[in-house]
Formats: sequence, structure tokens, C-alpha cells
Amino acid sequence: MAGFAEVRFKGSRKSYFGFAELDLCPGQRVIVEADRGEDLGEVSALGAIAERKCSSSAGGCATPAPEKRILRIARPEDVSRVRLLRDDEERVRGEARKLVARHGLKMKVTEAEWQFDRNKLILYFTAERRVDFRQLVRDLARTFRTRIELKQIGVRDEAALLGGVGRCGRELCCSTWLPDLKPVSLQLAKDQRLSLNPAQISGCCGRLMCCLMYEHRTYVEARRRFPREGRIVHTARGDEKVVGVDIWRDTVTLRDREGTRRTVALDELKTEVTPRGGKEPDGGSNP
Repeated sequence: MAGFAEVRFKGSRKSYFGFAELDLCPGQRVIVEADRGEDLGEVSALGAIAERKCSSSAGGCATPAPEKRILRIARPEDVSRVRLLRDDEERVRGEARKLVARHGLKMKVTEAEWQFDRNKLILYFTAERRVDFRQLVRDLARTFRTRIELKQIGVRDEAALLGGVGRCGRELCCSTWLPDLKPVSLQLAKDQRLSLNPAQISGCCGRLMCCLMYEHRTYVEARRRFPREGRIVHTARGDEKVVGVDIWRDTVTLRDREGTRRTVALDELKTEVTPRGGKEPDGGSNP
């Protein structure tokens, strides 16, 4: 193939395609090869950028020769047809939920997605445990007269698929610009000295907010300039214990043997520290 492209579909679904003799640009709607038919998506990256995103995506992918290709640029009537399909997906969700309830299955149908040619219908669902939906699939196939794919997703994927507004007042990162959902650990909040109250550090999905990752490296790098909390430093006043640091004000809080506390600027503390035995204190250039 002469070119390589990343194409995004409904929600956060994306895939990679080859193409030839097409003048493409990001944001363009295209018709691509799909399972037993065709689908419509939007070009989100081209060339080397698409290849890098493909190789770094979850699970990786084979480059630069994808199995499927972009067939053509979408026509206005193709885009209009997709709008009708998206409108119909609300009806599909309702019918699917009724069938789930009829079968007594403990699963939540989150979203539906028609393939462009209606040869396949994807139903996204969440469930706490494994679900035996073999009979449900047969009933769905009879109801919608197409190939059915039931795809189980997690609560974070559900939030990315449905979208929403975060506590910051902006649209959810996972449903707008965030390319991949990565694990977020509680240690990120601890390193940034944030409240560990789940209500304050959790997103709409009930999991830790993805934005905890954005400034983590900055916090870690900033704290390297400071002495570790709990460390004993020898100053002109004697041995003092580091009991707190403030990376925003560039200050360090110390406590002496009598329990007296004082807060001193980091640069001032560096001039006060007296190395023992004429050697640099532990931690390199840090006091």
C-alpha cells in the first residue's frame, strides 16, 4: 500500500488501514473495508504519525501493511446515511435492553453501533461477571436481521463511549482527545499530595481520574530538588528533621530535637546544611 492511515469510528473505536491513489487529509470521512462489508469512519492520522500510533497502541499492530484498506472518500449521501443509522441506534438500544431483561441477564447494554452497510450490529455492554448470552444473540439476530457482535467493555471504556462533562467543567478527556486509556494508580494521587477521598479524585466512571497522570512527572521532578521527608539534616542549629516540603513556595519545614518547628526557603537551607566529615550529604546535590 502507498499510504497508511488511522481511522476512527463511533466512540473511541479506531483501526488502521492502507490506501493507494487517494488524496487524504485528517478529518476526512472515508469508506473502508470491514468484516463482510464496508464501514464509514474519519481519518485521524496519516503516514508516519499513524504508524507510530499503531505501534504504540494497546497490543501493538503490524505495520506498515494492514490487512484492510480504505476504499474511497465518503460521498455526501454516505454521510447522510450514517446520520440515519446513528438516529436508529437509540431504538436498537431500547429493543436490546428489553431482550436482556426478558432473558434475565445481569448485563447493561451501553451503546449500539450499526456498520455502514448494516451487515453487522455491535452492542457494547458492561457486566460484573461472565454472562452466557448465546440465546440472547440468536434473539437479537432474529430481531435485527443482521450479524450481531456483543462486546463487553469496562466502566472507563463506557465513559469514553458515552462522553460527558468532568468535574473540571470540560468534556471528558477519554471521549475527546485521549488516544488510549492507561491504568491510573492511587500512588499518583499520593505523590501529588492530593486528597485520597474517592469522591474527589474519581471521574464520572467511578475510577481514578485520567488527569492524575498529566502533572505527575512534574511533581516527581520538582520533589527531587528537596530533601526527603523524615531525613535528618545537620544545620547551624544542630540536627533537624525534615517534616514537610512545599514545592510551590520552595520551602522546607524542619523540626529540631526539642520539637520546635521552622520553615525555611530551599535555597537558604542549602547554605545552612553542614556536611558531616566534609562529605556531601546523601542525595547528591540535595540538602
